[in-house]
Amino acid sequence: MYSDGHPRMLTPDRERERSQAGIAALIRIAEAASSPVTTWTPDSRGDELPSGEAPARRPGLGARLAHAPWPLLAVLAVQAGISLRLVWTNTAFTDEALYLWAGHLEIAHWLHGSPIPPFATYFSGAPVIYPPLGALADSAGGLAAARILSLCFMLSATVLLWAGTSELFGRRAAFYACGLWSVLGPTLHLGAFATYDAMALFLMALAAWCVIRAGTAWDATGLMLAAAVALALANATAYSSAIFDPVVVIVALLAAYPRPGGKPALMRGLGLMSYTVTAVVLLITVGGGYYMVGIDQTVLARASGSDPAKVVLTSAWTWTAAIAVTAIVAPLICAAGGRVHRTLLLITLAGACALVPMEQARIHTLTSLDKHADFGAWFAAIAAGYAIDAAIAILRPRGLRTVACGVGALALVFPARTGTFQVRQLYSWPNAATFVTVFGHLIGTVRGPVLVENSPLMQYYSPIGTDWERVSNTWAITLPSGKVAAHSSVVTQAGSPLVYSRYIQEGYFSAVALDFGATPQLDQRIAGALSRNHDYRVIARIPYGKSFYTIWLHRGAGSNR
Repeated sequence: MYSDGHPRMLTPDRERERSQAGIAALIRIAEAASSPVTTWTPDSRGDELPSGEAPARRPGLGARLAHAPWPLLAVLAVQAGISLRLVWTNTAFTDEALYLWAGHLEIAHWLHGSPIPPFATYFSGAPVIYPPLGALADSAGGLAAARILSLCFMLSATVLLWAGTSELFGRRAAFYACGLWSVLGPTLHLGAFATYDAMALFLMALAAWCVIRAGTAWDATGLMLAAAVALALANATAYSSAIFDPVVVIVALLAAYPRPGGKPALMRGLGLMSYTVTAVVLLITVGGGYYMVGIDQTVLARASGSDPAKVVLTSAWTWTAAIAVTAIVAPLICAAGGRVHRTLLLITLAGACALVPMEQARIHTLTSLDKHADFGAWFAAIAAGYAIDAAIAILRPRGLRTVACGVGALALVFPARTGTFQVRQLYSWPNAATFVTVFGHLIGTVRGPVLVENSPLMQYYSPIGTDWERVSNTWAITLPSGKVAAHSSVVTQAGSPLVYSRYIQEGYFSAVALDFGATPQLDQRIAGALSRNHDYRVIARIPYGKSFYTIWLHRGAGSNR
């Protein structure tokens, strides 16, 4: 009976076919009845095989090695080799010392209830996520181990870049994407830098991979939830990473085209956004008011700097040009093929590279630009890999494409050389070994508060780190109660000169060490106040990079104060 309600007569040919099919079915049933009964069991891949048959043999070692991602392993080896060369070359940077010292105090607070400073009010990431993890690595193997932990995060981000690009555009595109990103100066720098940036970048890359992996699947709820958790943790680890949340959401939406497309794709993007916002709000609620102060101070109401916008944009271009130039071409190539959803996806990925430079140009600051720009470069590298792959695919015949692939791989030597040169510049802060040794010995022989410009270095390297109430810096004066004075209402600005002068006039500090670097104007005011108080005298000038640390000692430093 057909849809119009009227029966249809079978043609002689159709009737003959149906008869033959029926006869064949009867023959198969008869054969099955006369054969031994077999039971069916699933093999390791979920396929069903008769229990009487041996499962297919697994591929041998040679076959598995032939299918291993050797290009990825080569990229990882180069990336790890360059970053590892830096791990042991310098003392801790101020930020490294700060986060590792804070992590040790956080662990002591959890285990023993020891008092800690209000890190959450001025850290640009949750002090309970990366700092304790970095401190555990530091306890196991010192500063080098903490830096190697960052390298593990960066290598994992490269693996996720390979997996995501392969999913979208194939392994050849993935090779060039990873080859370009892994040798950027900022990427190599973060691989040997014990701060939260590498962990945040890895978590963001994990979220991006989850939404790409969901791809054309009809049910992607699990992957969207995993992506939301990773994205929320990335935001909590480094608050600045939240600028890339819209990028991940848009990628989640566009990766669902052409299938399932439409409403399911839209719901996927909206779902990811709502999951992430809910997780972030929950984390902030658990953290409390201190965290809101920190987010406001370091992100939402961050004070503008004095660096010209042109300098900010030029610096970012210098570090990411190898990827940015190639990524810009990708949407143009794709648009020529008429694939609108893929073109929009590539525009989103390439555009991510400009987010941080534009934002930091708006607030006129170069601070942490290289690290933050590397996040956007990770996304843009996917578009760059596509552009190179598409250019090679145009070539005919196949042999010419093979030659082009080889030439492209050899050409990666040039960005690798540039990245190696850049990371040496980024890793060239002053070596603090001599200063830490001399001043650390001094403060071990005196009692009372001390003022030191880069206080995290002393607190990380010397035992005074556990006696943090004694140590002040040029951002704030720490009182014996643990409260602070002289601090500015903006965490990125130096403390009040008038308050420092008053405390120095009263002889509050037993020892003072300034290098006239981070806060030169305040340092000059402090030095003037020290010269007017005849109880202070200069006892040493210690080389520190291209300048000196000048140390003053109070004549009553040996007494209880």
